[in-house]
Amino acid sequence: MGAHTGIGQSARIHGFMKRRVQFSVFGALLCPFLLAPWGCKNAPPTDVAAKVNSRSITYADLEKQYKFQIGNMADKPAEKTNDEQVSYQKLELLRTLIDGEMMLQRAEKLNLMATDSEVDAKFNELKAPYTQEEFQKQMQARNMTVEDLKTQLRKDLSIQKLFNKEITSKINIVEKEVTDFYNTNKGNFHLPEPQVHLAQILVTPRPDPNVKNLKGDKATNDEQARKKILLLEARARGGEDFAMLAQNFSEDPNTAANGGDLGFIGESSLDKANPDLRRMVMSLNAGQISKPMKSEEGYRILKVISKEPAGQRELNDPRVQQSIRDQLINRKDQLLRAVYYEVARNEAKVVNYYAAKVIDNWGKK
Repeated sequence: MGAHTGIGQSARIHGFMKRRVQFSVFGALLCPFLLAPWGCKNAPPTDVAAKVNSRSITYADLEKQYKFQIGNMADKPAEKTNDEQVSYQKLELLRTLIDGEMMLQRAEKLNLMATDSEVDAKFNELKAPYTQEEFQKQMQARNMTVEDLKTQLRKDLSIQKLFNKEITSKINIVEKEVTDFYNTNKGNFHLPEPQVHLAQILVTPRPDPNVKNLKGDKATNDEQARKKILLLEARARGGEDFAMLAQNFSEDPNTAANGGDLGFIGESSLDKANPDLRRMVMSLNAGQISKPMKSEEGYRILKVISKEPAGQRELNDPRVQQSIRDQLINRKDQLLRAVYYEVARNEAKVVNYYAAKVIDNWGKK
């Protein structure tokens, strides 16, 4: 659906997982000999997977997020037999929930919680591409209710506001950094041959239940595919956004999600692919759309986003400067977020009961 849920943070923290799990494991092993403030003398709560300061993350919370993450895969027998894999996935997911809870508590302290109007606006944005029936199917496929989604959106938006205030607003790129990056990576801004930036919408005649476009729209035979591509061509020529049409209706699993973007393609690559295709593409100007073309895959229309001549891109090119700034901002953002998470962990009181439970059960095998 495009919603960036709290569990999306797992990619950023995957590198820390092994150390964290080990810490929880050793803590469990040493617990009889240590007098921790949360104590080994008392049995852990049966319904609590972890605590962040005074707030609990329950096993019900963990299970709900787990089912959301893996969808219907959790019901397959093959998954049920792989206990170690499931435990690892849940440990990783729980760490993500713990990190999210730490950030949420910080957002609360700084009065950065998302408002009802902000949540509703984001909810309507996510819902807009779908009919009511399509939206309900999407929610059911993800084991979510509308209330679940809005709760998650409030958390995500609040954490994003926190990051914007504490991290993004403090990133400043000076001209010297841009110049130094360009001089160090000057070769990367040289195009050895003319290139064309293309996007496409592909429609295939073969039945396929695993369609990846937002509408779940799929042609099942050649006649349906031909009519569909002609309709999409007419809509694109009528002024509708090509990228949105690709996201909603393209049947290419590799490019539909990013608006059909094929990236920059060298002219020599077009020659190798199909000389007729090259002639057609080279006849189009930036912003123009091709007529429908038939191939073994099905039917496609192409849009020329831009054409780039061969040669060195100079530093005074606004596109070069923006590209460099984007890369530098992304680097600093990743570093500062990693640091911010570590500082938050140092200041938080976290107890991972599930990790202790896993190692305890392992010792009984």
